[in-house]
Amino acid sequence: MSNKAVSYAGPGKVEVVDIPYPEFELKDGPGVNPANVGRKVDHGVILKVVSTNICGSDQHMVRGRTTAPEGLVLGHEITGEVVEVGRDVEFIKKGDLVSVPFNIACGRCRNCKERKTGICLNVNPDRPGSAYGYVDMGGWVGGQAEYVLVPYADWNLLKFPDKDQALEKILDLTMLSDIFPTGFHGAVSAGVGVGSTVYVAGAGPVGLAAATSAHLLGAAVVIVGDLVEDRLAKARSFGCETVDVSKGDPKDQIEQILGVPEVDCGVDAVGFEARGHGDNAQTEAPATVLNSLMDITMAGGSLGIPGLYVTGDPGAAEPAAREGSLSLRFGLGFAKSHVFVTGQCPVMKYHRGLMQAILHDKVSIAKNVNATAVSLDEAPKAYADFDAGAAKKFVLDPHGMVKAA
Repeated sequence: MSNKAVSYAGPGKVEVVDIPYPEFELKDGPGVNPANVGRKVDHGVILKVVSTNICGSDQHMVRGRTTAPEGLVLGHEITGEVVEVGRDVEFIKKGDLVSVPFNIACGRCRNCKERKTGICLNVNPDRPGSAYGYVDMGGWVGGQAEYVLVPYADWNLLKFPDKDQALEKILDLTMLSDIFPTGFHGAVSAGVGVGSTVYVAGAGPVGLAAATSAHLLGAAVVIVGDLVEDRLAKARSFGCETVDVSKGDPKDQIEQILGVPEVDCGVDAVGFEARGHGDNAQTEAPATVLNSLMDITMAGGSLGIPGLYVTGDPGAAEPAAREGSLSLRFGLGFAKSHVFVTGQCPVMKYHRGLMQAILHDKVSIAKNVNATAVSLDEAPKAYADFDAGAAKKFVLDPHGMVKAA
């Protein structure tokens, strides 16, 4: 059976290629850790991919800003229909429509049992934590494809209770694999609650998901900062205040909005390719957002940091940043007794509740992030448009099921 997929083809390039149809065994290939080759996956299922999204984290690799090998099949945001079930799967059945957390987790290790599924100890020989189609994550094949293998299916998969209802809301539900829980995790980690004032750095899809989540959690004022006016306009479309960081320090603009230059809660949805503020807005300065958040978050506040930071960035302008070392004003954070929450979002902690919010019309995440469905063959153009700052969340539709719905 054919299986077209999107692969990394070198800095600035992706291509649609033919790859083998999945089997219940992890095969050798680009990025696969040798210790994972031959690993049996009788606890897994094979999905017909219904939708699979392009993520800002994918863009970091495609820009050549990680150590990702050429030929790596991309895609960690997956929603699909079960077409084959492994020997050891008990509860997930053929025909089920499911959301796949981007974290791959075994469900057996200490961290999984403590709900820390973003840092599972058993799926990646390189380090705790794993994901589909991502550099240094063990080599599990990505889901920007027609078909994909998902391990530990009974544990990992979120089954939608009504298939027809789910297909009607598929553009919303596809966000459950990553950006909606990730944005929600950023807001929860920052301590957002009823009446909070919140600053979200970054108006890409994760930033907009964090802003949406802040509203869902009861925030009084949500302020979103970015350099791209189209993205800021999208934030304003669902009730956010906005800050154009190219016009100066966010602190001054926040004071104009709130009357004080600080917020209760701060969220970094930018990550390691951050740029400066004001006159330096076109200059890469990877610690800018973190230092700014310490400056504008009240003493005793928390910083949720769902934005990606890496241990290896070969494209960094500074030697230290190539190893993930940033010039942080950590003394400021210490003086203000800030709490920092970093790392992969443990998707399973949130995705069922967020699914219920979608199914019962409590939130419109697809509208807020401007979800835009395109075919698998259109993936290279979608990557290029997203990289250019398009205010869209591109959803790949390998089998035309999103369009049909």
